[in-house]
Amino acid sequence: MKYIFFALLGFFFIANIANAQEEVIRLSEPVKQGDDYEVFGNEFPKDAKVTDLEQLIAESEKYKGQQITTQGKIKQVCQKKGCFFLLAAPNGDVRITFKDYSFFIPTNSMGKQAKLVGKLEVKALSEAQAKHYAKDAGSDSKEVEGPQKEYSVIATSVKIIDNK
Repeated sequence: MKYIFFALLGFFFIANIANAQEEVIRLSEPVKQGDDYEVFGNEFPKDAKVTDLEQLIAESEKYKGQQITTQGKIKQVCQKKGCFFLLAAPNGDVRITFKDYSFFIPTNSMGKQAKLVGKLEVKALSEAQAKHYAKDAGSDSKEVEGPQKEYSVIATSVKIIDNK
């Protein structure tokens, strides 16, 4: 009887591991939804002129503090609650946060395209801050050495496009 109990317990444990899926954290609901996209934060403006992400970084002094619209591929998402994400650019990643933390994006958004509106900021990060951000993004914080320059956008609207 004891062996049957442990056999069943082992079976349920293995079955639970096999069926375990990555938990998606979704703390905000979209303000608009289509077949292949979701908009978080404010309604996305239809007439927004998109500036290339690479250009924003290269000419950051020109765009700093201005409201911009840009787009790119989501490289990483905060896995704790979706409170920030990184857009990949050839000349450096751009960190996207949300104005007043009033909305978040789903934690399973990595690899999707994002189009966003917000203000560009350029700031210096201490090594400790950079390591903390790397850890939150799920990266190896040991790879961070010394102070870092960070390009970021404080977004008011984010449109996530599913590239299925």
